Amino acid sequence: MPYPYSLDDYVHEVFSFITNLNIERYDVIAHSFGGRIAIKLANIDNRLDKIILTGSAGLKPKRKLSYYLKVYLYKILKRILSEDKLKNFGSTEYKTLDSVMKQSYVKIVNEYLDKNAKLIKNKTLIINGENDLETPVYTAKRLNKYIENSTLKIIKNASHFAFIDDYLTFNLLSREFLGEGYDV
Repeated sequence: MPYPYSLDDYVHEVFSFITNLNIERYDVIAHSFGGRIAIKLANIDNRLDKIILTGSAGLKPKRKLSYYLKVYLYKILKRILSEDKLKNFGSTEYKTLDSVMKQSYVKIVNEYLDKNAKLIKNKTLIINGENDLETPVYTAKRLNKYIENSTLKIIKNASHFAFIDDYLTFNLLSREFLGEGYDV
């Protein structure tokens, strides 16, 4: 990337792609970060019809005091230590990123979409793995509460990758929701 993308930059890319293909009406299945894009896209594109969000990220998470203490400590240490000495801070995912991607990552994960989700009027299916540690079931329940025309399905014994862990159930739920006449 030539500069650190914000979530709006990604949304613009997807919006432009769909526009350039002259798509008049479309459905979206979005996983994790893709859920962030789909939530914001639903706020600006009336061509979007049905939405399936699976392991969707973007809502403000519940945090323990220890999280805030780590963040505060990092901000203090950042002022007095070199970047090299701070390499042990951050998630495993964050540590693998180059400088531009790290800046983009920070922008994106610090943008909460609770208000955007409340604006969605599209028919929405939310599918979450019962054992999802990245986007726990409580976030899926909040998303379901925020989106007035939504249904929540929890897949037993599935992780953040419910669509892989139990692809048969995931596909049946998705096909039924999208109107292909499959019973669950």
